[in-house]
Amino acid sequence: MLACYVFCHCCNQLTRSCLESRLEDFSMWSVTAIITATLFAQVAIGQPPNDSHFSDVDIDTVASGIFGNRGPSTKPTSRCKAFPGETAWPSVSDWASLNRTLGGVLLNPSPPASVCYPTSASFNTTACNFLFNGASQSTFWFDDPVTVQGTWPQGLTCPLVRNPQANATCTRGGYPVYVVNATQPKHVQSAVNFAREKNVRLIIKYVYLAVLHLYYKQPGGRYRGPAAWVGAGLQVYDAFRYALAHNITLPAASCLTIGSYGGWISGGGHSPLSSKYGLGVDQVLELKVVTADGKYVTANPTKNEDLFFAFRGGGGMITSAIVKAHPAINLTIASFNFNLGNTPSSSPSSNPTITNSTAFWLGFNAIFAFAIPVVDAGGYLWTNGLPSGPGFAMQVQVQMPGLSPGEALAFTQPLLDELNGLGIPVANITVRTQVYSSQSSTGAGGAPGAGGYFASRLFPRAAYVDPVLFSKAMNASRVLVEAGYTFHGLNMAPTLEAAGHPYPAGVNPVWRESVMHADIFGFSKLNLGTATDQQVIAAQLALTQLMEPLKEATPGGGSYLNEGDPHEPNWQQSFYGDNYSKLVRVKKTRDPWGVFWAPTTPGSEEWKIEGEGGLLWRQSGRLCRV
Repeated sequence: MLACYVFCHCCNQLTRSCLESRLEDFSMWSVTAIITATLFAQVAIGQPPNDSHFSDVDIDTVASGIFGNRGPSTKPTSRCKAFPGETAWPSVSDWASLNRTLGGVLLNPSPPASVCYPTSASFNTTACNFLFNGASQSTFWFDDPVTVQGTWPQGLTCPLVRNPQANATCTRGGYPVYVVNATQPKHVQSAVNFAREKNVRLIIKYVYLAVLHLYYKQPGGRYRGPAAWVGAGLQVYDAFRYALAHNITLPAASCLTIGSYGGWISGGGHSPLSSKYGLGVDQVLELKVVTADGKYVTANPTKNEDLFFAFRGGGGMITSAIVKAHPAINLTIASFNFNLGNTPSSSPSSNPTITNSTAFWLGFNAIFAFAIPVVDAGGYLWTNGLPSGPGFAMQVQVQMPGLSPGEALAFTQPLLDELNGLGIPVANITVRTQVYSSQSSTGAGGAPGAGGYFASRLFPRAAYVDPVLFSKAMNASRVLVEAGYTFHGLNMAPTLEAAGHPYPAGVNPVWRESVMHADIFGFSKLNLGTATDQQVIAAQLALTQLMEPLKEATPGGGSYLNEGDPHEPNWQQSFYGDNYSKLVRVKKTRDPWGVFWAPTTPGSEEWKIEGEGGLLWRQSGRLCRV
């Protein structure tokens, strides 16, 4: 396969999105690449993105760079993508020709952990120790051309272990055979054209195409204001660093190692400023993209409108974007926790422990009920309800843009009074304020996850404010936490009014009516390095069943594509809502060859991974038409 990697990373989860390929965050599970075009580049803050690309004129001189013709006669007749070892697999001379076209940026890397296996030709104790020393940081894996944040999509055929058993083997599995180290659009064009013409599977990873440039020319459309031209792999910490230096605000994800302008916006993109400025898709004024026919095109409200719609919520191969640059703004955060345990706190504090289970869960409900005034005031309520010690914990942040510490404390006081009335002695809470873009100047990130899995749910306002449905939703949430899951609530209201000059976008319309996006994490449910397929399937089924009451309590809701369950029932409606049929039409029109594919993307049900026993998250098998 040919993989053009475009990755987005968030808090140890690989996000996913793509109309034409899964990216994130969100993107997510498509790692069976034979050739990967990874968008790598030096960080060039303050410089415009590299716009070097092949035109219709010079493409004719490039042997492996023929543009595609979307006529019906060009559709491939083979049922499956070419696979290594088959006669259909490109020859050594084919790959050499591609490398010449690319100017020598075609890589043929081994799985990174191969250096730890004595049975591997790459075995090297020093390199293995180096790998272990760096493996705890996300940025280490960003630099690796074949790896994603979680190793389980690649089939766990070469897990990172310091002293593998004598007979342990490291095989390629779902790792790509070839990688294109793409630093400019023409590299991506070459990868796309080669994959299409050779019928090779293509995967995308967004990493470090981190260029950002203030844009003074007004893009087309209704928006009138400053903008920034950003590379698709620009990570949040670099975007914030630049925004802080230039006194602007670029709404971005909360996790600082996410690539904001690839998978984040492709899947929708939420942030602490979503109630004020809308979703990530609402920031986009123009996109530079590579389509399945290998063309490098501009998509905006007046040019390639179908792509401009579809890429903002349905995914696609983005190389750069022009986005809104808002005025600098402060973000004030009021933080506190409370716990259910065996020993009560002796005095009120910002992190008290109580022993009354009824009071704890009433406090849990009160927190989420307070979300409506928060989002209606343009704020963001961040929460975690999770198992902790002998009981449970509730972690709370009321994040209010534009308020002073005193104003934020006064705003939060009614909630604190209610909690104290329930017998939860919260006092002396932490209130801090900072420029939104000053959150961090580094981006090391945490350790990639290996065994976690999750699902998500969007809560429509109509269901949230209905007392009966709200009670059912809170009960379902409690059941999930008591079953060992983390309930991560993010309350926001990214309405069309908040978006400001919105353009029709492919993002799930349910977002516009929602007041909460909830992630349900199973962080330690199983060790995917040792778990059997039966154990994995059983764990997945258990989560699916526990999600049903939550869905019943939120009629008209959905799920966030970039943070969703790859086994989501009725994923077409859950991830895309009423936009799904239009996204599929764009997909089939623009990509009749099936160049771009990933699970749960528009039209993906026409393909499947064979030989994986129904484990959709595993991507080491052959990709074939259904």
